[in-house]
Amino acid sequence: MHIAVTLAFAAAIVSGALAVLVLWNDRRSVAHWSFIAGMLLFSAESVFQGLSIWSAAQQEIVFWQRWALLVMSFLPGIWVLFSLTYARGNHREFLRKWKYGLMAIFALPVGCVASYDQLFESIGLSEASRHWVLRLELPGVILYLVFLLSAVLVLMNLERTFRAAVGTMRWRIKFMVLGLGVIFAVRAYLSSQSLLFRSVDSSLQAIGSAALLLGCVPALRSVLRLGHFETNVYPSQSLLHGSITVLLAGIYLFIVGVFAKVVTWLGGDATFTSKAFVVLIGLVLLTMLLLSDRVRLQTRRFVSRNFQRPLYDYRTVWRRFVQGTASCVKQPDLCQAAAKLTTDIFEVLSVSIWLFDEKKENLALGASTFLSETRADELKPQSDEVTQLIAELEKNPDPVDLDLSKERWAMWLRRCHPDEFHKGGNRLCAPLLAGGTLLGVIIMGDRVAGVAFSSQDADLLKCIADELAAGLMNLQLSQKLLQAKELEAFQTMSAFFVHDLKNTASTLNLMLQNLPMHFQDPAFREDALRGVAKTVAHINHLIGRLSLLRHELQIKPVRGDLNALVAKALAGWEDASGVSLVKELQPVPEVLLDEDQMLKVVTNLVLNAREAVSRSGQVRVGTSQNNGWAVLTVTDNGCGMSPDFLRRSLFRPFQTTKKNGLGIGMFQSKMIVEAHGGRIEVNTETGKGTAFRILLPVQKITP
Repeated sequence: MHIAVTLAFAAAIVSGALAVLVLWNDRRSVAHWSFIAGMLLFSAESVFQGLSIWSAAQQEIVFWQRWALLVMSFLPGIWVLFSLTYARGNHREFLRKWKYGLMAIFALPVGCVASYDQLFESIGLSEASRHWVLRLELPGVILYLVFLLSAVLVLMNLERTFRAAVGTMRWRIKFMVLGLGVIFAVRAYLSSQSLLFRSVDSSLQAIGSAALLLGCVPALRSVLRLGHFETNVYPSQSLLHGSITVLLAGIYLFIVGVFAKVVTWLGGDATFTSKAFVVLIGLVLLTMLLLSDRVRLQTRRFVSRNFQRPLYDYRTVWRRFVQGTASCVKQPDLCQAAAKLTTDIFEVLSVSIWLFDEKKENLALGASTFLSETRADELKPQSDEVTQLIAELEKNPDPVDLDLSKERWAMWLRRCHPDEFHKGGNRLCAPLLAGGTLLGVIIMGDRVAGVAFSSQDADLLKCIADELAAGLMNLQLSQKLLQAKELEAFQTMSAFFVHDLKNTASTLNLMLQNLPMHFQDPAFREDALRGVAKTVAHINHLIGRLSLLRHELQIKPVRGDLNALVAKALAGWEDASGVSLVKELQPVPEVLLDEDQMLKVVTNLVLNAREAVSRSGQVRVGTSQNNGWAVLTVTDNGCGMSPDFLRRSLFRPFQTTKKNGLGIGMFQSKMIVEAHGGRIEVNTETGKGTAFRILLPVQKITP
């Protein structure tokens, strides 16, 4: 009993001191404050548990245990909050996603403790352990159930953060994750025992105190390690697939549940609790082995040496690298993905990718697992050093061990890539060469366990550097092609715009030339005002149509009648002189459509058809239903379009056959129809006419 009291008070002192240390050194983020609050609550809980174990009277035991459970009710919410924010650069996104869950985790345990007199049913003496046992009522059972679930959730979040970290970032946080992992794994065990027996056993609280004391040691080492709270890891928002925590928690609870049933059937086992704890310890050790970089590296090297296999499965590595970088369409994303993959493949903690600018005058950081942009600016070579560095790297295209090289350029690269560990092995670099062009250099170091790089490592790094260089070169060429296309589009748009403005300026210029001679003529002034108004309207019309291209199309579809929309678009067109407008509207189901946007489509199609026919021509507008599609057809017997124009230019902006057109209408119409989930079909023949079919889905409407 005295050992249990000593452990409780020692755990309280150590956890409280750890909270004060963090408070003294760091006070900036949500993670800091939640860690401080969580450790202070652990300290207070340990004090109350120690006092309850020390007490002899039953009333004092119940009194201190109620205070311990009151403190315990705040722990789930505080530590779940910490696990969602610790070392995460995108923690605000997780907090927004989990806000209602956090509220529930904070409120439910406190609500259970609010039933102050209903936490315990009775107090007695355990025959097996000769320690007092408090029988739990329903609120107490719910409290321990919530604590068990929150402990598993904390472990899941810490695992997610640890697995998303790479290189030095993982090294900085691993002891904090290890310490809290020990604490919450044991607390999950204690909660499962309390739920299984519906009681609180004083002998088990000593295990909790020992776990808290043990977990604070690596957590203290992590706190003393510079920058661990400022590490920015970006875990995925999706659920953690293949979670080791979920797997092992499920295995443990299943084993304990089956074990408990067997023990009950056999008549009881006094050592059941200790056996369940042994199972937990085994699973915790298995988890540490599965997450250990050093163990994975040593296992792989053992297999390679003793079973005569190469160090790397090159097909798997190559497929993994290609798949990991294939979706990157921007240079920073490609460099970041390559750095992370290189870290995982070679089991190194620090990888940096440096890129030369187009003029080959500066070296800039492309991506790094341990350097910030500010630090990189301080370390990068000077302009004269860059020139010599390029010359040397072009002459030495193979990977180089920077720590063994005595060349000056190797010294400059060592400065660019400082080592975190002096016993972490040498630094290996490889130039990024593609098509005879030097794009940059990739450097890696700080290998797990300080294992030296082999010739296999150098060969594989060379392959990765070549693939990365090819990807960077393709992105640069794609960017130049995109810029050329944008310039071409701008020149095309400018040609149309300048042509219209030139005609408008000629009209205004002629008016200004006649203005001094005819200004006193009222008829001239009236005609001049009409001309100015017409010119302004024309310019505004041009600007309005061009502005459509720079706005993102947004539709707000609602249930609508396609026939009613067509009738609204055709109102007033029946009397157009010389053009016969025929309507063939058949019953069609309701469709989801944005009326304002679809009115633009119908109006544009009918206007194009009217302009394509002669004065005695005919335009037919019809609706029908065909295999789950509502179909709008606009047909004319006009001039038609050539196959080449249909194939190359119809739906491209600034491509038109009309004298005064901008070539924007069909481009916009196609965007609107496709935004509705539909499509446009065109049949045309030169000299005979054109038929447009707009197909809108009807099966997407839900009652």
